[in-house]
Amino acid sequence: MPSMVGRTALVTGAAGGLGKAIATALSREGATVVVVARSEARAGEVIRDIRAVVPQASLEPLPCDVSIQASVRAAVEMFESRHQQLNLLVNAAGVFRKERTVTPDGLELTFATNVMSYFLLTRLLEDALKRGSIQQTSRVVNIASKYSGGPSVTKIDFDDLQTANGKYSYIRATPPTMLARVLLTQEFAERLRGSNVVVNAAHPGLVKNTRLLLDIGGPFRLLTNALGKPAEEAADTPVWLATSPETAGVTGKLWAKRKQLPTPGMGSDPAARKRLWEECSRLAALTAG
Repeated sequence: MPSMVGRTALVTGAAGGLGKAIATALSREGATVVVVARSEARAGEVIRDIRAVVPQASLEPLPCDVSIQASVRAAVEMFESRHQQLNLLVNAAGVFRKERTVTPDGLELTFATNVMSYFLLTRLLEDALKRGSIQQTSRVVNIASKYSGGPSVTKIDFDDLQTANGKYSYIRATPPTMLARVLLTQEFAERLRGSNVVVNAAHPGLVKNTRLLLDIGGPFRLLTNALGKPAEEAADTPVWLATSPETAGVTGKLWAKRKQLPTPGMGSDPAARKRLWEECSRLAALTAG
C-alpha cells in the first residue's frame, strides 16, 4: 500500500518545477495533496497535469500568493475550514529576481517569498501539524540549498536582511535566504521537539527547465538547464524526507541525496537562528514565542 494513504499534504511552489514534481510523487503515494498556486486557475492546471499521470490522485487547489502575508493567512483559513489536521507541509516556493521589488507588506520580494513565507505558513499551520501527529509523525520539508564558498553565502547580514543597501542583485539577495531556510528549519525543529512533528531541509541541487530562473535568464539559467537534473529526479530526497519511515525520527537537519549535510558558519549558530526567528516574528506581527 502507498505510504501516504489517508494523510494530507500541502505543497507550496506546486505550480511547476520541483514543487509540482513533489506534489505528483506524493499523489502516487496516496496522499491528499493541497496544491498551492497563485490563482485557482493555475492550481487547476496543475491538478489536471498531475491527474494525467496519476489518474487516481486526490488533489485540492489552494490559491495563495505566498509573498503576501494577507494571502498566506487567508489560505491557512481556507485550508483549516476544510481540514482538521495536516500531516505534511512542503515549503517549495521560491524566486530569483533580477530587480529589487517590494511587496504590499513593504518587504523585498525575494526575502518575502524565500524566507517569510516559510516562516509564516509553518507558524500558522503548527497546530494543524500537531493535530495530525497524534497517530503518526507529521513532517515539514523545507527546500533549501547547501551553501559554501565564502561569507556572502555563510552569513546573514541582519542589518540588511532585505538587500536595501548597495546595488541589488540576485547573487546578493538569494544565497542568504537559503541559509535563512536552514536556520528556520533548525529553530522550528527545536521548538517543536517532543511534539511528534519533525522539520528538515533538503538541497535538491540544480533543477533544469523550470520557471524559477526565467526572470534572471542569462548564463546561470543556461548552465542550470545544461547541468541540472530533471525535477522528478531532484524530488527524490524531499519525498524521502516526507514519506520514509527511516526519517520519521530525524529533525533539524539539511539533506542531499539522502545524506545529511554539514551546516557551516552561521548555519551552526543557535544565536543566529534565534535572532532570525525574532526578526521574522516582528515582520509578521507575531509574538516570538
